[in-house]
Amino acid sequence: MGDVVSAGRVRHAGQAQWGVIALALVVGAGAGAGAIAFRWLIQTFTRLFSGHADYSSAGHASNPHVPWLGPWFVLLAPALGGLLYGPLVQRFAREARGHGVPEVMYAVALRGGRIAPQVAVVKALASALCMGSGGSVGREGPIVQIGSALGSTLGRVLRVPENRMRMLVACGAAGGIAATFNAPLAGVFFAMELILRDFAVESFGAVVISSVTASVVGRAAFGDTAFLALPAFHVTHLTQYLLFALLGVVAGAVGVGFTRVLYWVEDACDWAWRGPEWLRPAVGGLLLGGLLLVLPQMYGVGYPVLGDAIKGRYALGFLLLLLVGKMFATSLTIGIGGSGGVFAPSLFLGAMAGTAFGTVAHHLVPGSAGVVGAYGLVGMGAAFAGAARAPITAVIVLFELTGEYSIILPMMLAIVLATLTGRLLSRDTIYTLKLRRRGIDLDAGRADSPLASAFVRDVMEDLPTSLPGTLPLKDAADALALSGRGALPVTTPDGRYLGVITARAVAEALAAPDIDTAGAPVAAGDLAEVPHSVTPGMPLAAALHALVVADGSGLPVLDDHRDAPVGWITHQAILSRLHASAPVPAWIAE
Repeated sequence: MGDVVSAGRVRHAGQAQWGVIALALVVGAGAGAGAIAFRWLIQTFTRLFSGHADYSSAGHASNPHVPWLGPWFVLLAPALGGLLYGPLVQRFAREARGHGVPEVMYAVALRGGRIAPQVAVVKALASALCMGSGGSVGREGPIVQIGSALGSTLGRVLRVPENRMRMLVACGAAGGIAATFNAPLAGVFFAMELILRDFAVESFGAVVISSVTASVVGRAAFGDTAFLALPAFHVTHLTQYLLFALLGVVAGAVGVGFTRVLYWVEDACDWAWRGPEWLRPAVGGLLLGGLLLVLPQMYGVGYPVLGDAIKGRYALGFLLLLLVGKMFATSLTIGIGGSGGVFAPSLFLGAMAGTAFGTVAHHLVPGSAGVVGAYGLVGMGAAFAGAARAPITAVIVLFELTGEYSIILPMMLAIVLATLTGRLLSRDTIYTLKLRRRGIDLDAGRADSPLASAFVRDVMEDLPTSLPGTLPLKDAADALALSGRGALPVTTPDGRYLGVITARAVAEALAAPDIDTAGAPVAAGDLAEVPHSVTPGMPLAAALHALVVADGSGLPVLDDHRDAPVGWITHQAILSRLHASAPVPAWIAE
């Protein structure tokens, strides 16, 4: 019977794994389709508002739709766009305002992956209107939020557990990045390093499947080419590594500076604005339009301008002007209530800073500095790493966006030093600072928590009566109902621990139409699953995490060898501990 029970457990685990794969495929396909629709919206609105495919490279050209306005149309375009997306965001999804990634990080870390389903539609429309009308922001924040909302919506429809919900959100984020930038590896590491903030094996596999699926869908629409077409660069002199190392420090500081300017401008806009929030993007759009009238290269994302800078088509003074202009244009776009990402602007800033650095180096040490454009390319990744402190993502993103492998070594060196510089200059990243300003600290220690000094042994209960693995499912259902618990331990006839069986699993098995067919679960052991291990010496905070991701209402406490249950822990036990440690509210004391 032991072999039968083991086979049942393997079969059930296999079914669960195939279910995860199916969900990842669906989310990836949905994110890929969403990326196609989103890019089409951006192109459509850009042509509508500017009359050009990308106005950032059109100089001070007029809009052919309103030629009598000449270049002055850019003064009104952001205001008109804001008049459209401002009420949309205010009425239907206020979390669609801003750059999007912090909201997804918050949903994954503290809300169980729950994101309102309307966010995908509102974010797509608002961001496309913002960028199409001149907003100087990027696509990665919106597409991450769009894909994540799709994953969360699917999880809510299927009522998956919270751990699976978080995984589906990460799958959506990875799929969105992969499809819109033709960068499957970048999508995976962006989701794991920034959204999930861990590299668990099961999550990694699902995220990879989603990213690959989205990339296939995206390549069917956009083709299989690198997102940025740049000339090949090579390191020709060993002394260049010293220059690239110095560039890493400089670009990392630029990334931190961008973060501070972004939130400084946002604070200034909050201080200055006293009207209704839905009108704020339209009124603030006039200020943005004035900046675009002076510096039209700031219109939209600005990838053509970035490419021209790396190819050496701008003088040093103009590179610095573009750097400062982009920093304030993006900050103003976000500050007035615009919707868009900060990843592309950070790449833009890095390209300007890096190319300017390379220009200076070429004049100081012309014999060994090498090609100026290589510094611009490395600066892109270093600036993002300094702002976001995601070195793995930065390396992979730059490699996939450009297809340029020849300078991977100096790129890695500069990105690591930029990350260290960012950590030295700022506690927060460009993403986490937005949450900290709301009182949310994703990296906060738990030293001040009532659970910090408590252990599982302090609150664990007596072990409930175990169910034998050979017990028929109908009898197991009766035993679970009489116990008053949502889960019970399962053992073999000789007392060996098999895992935990939940009331939900038994109910689903008994209600299945194929319950009487060969291979269907027939005994408690067939449905037993081994949850996260909890031991008496484990901190209570860690046990709480295990309880949150478990299906049932409790978990067995295993001995130090993790092979035999010695107690039981529940949510109620931890709540009682919290209640005993918490101060009495004033309104109760009165």
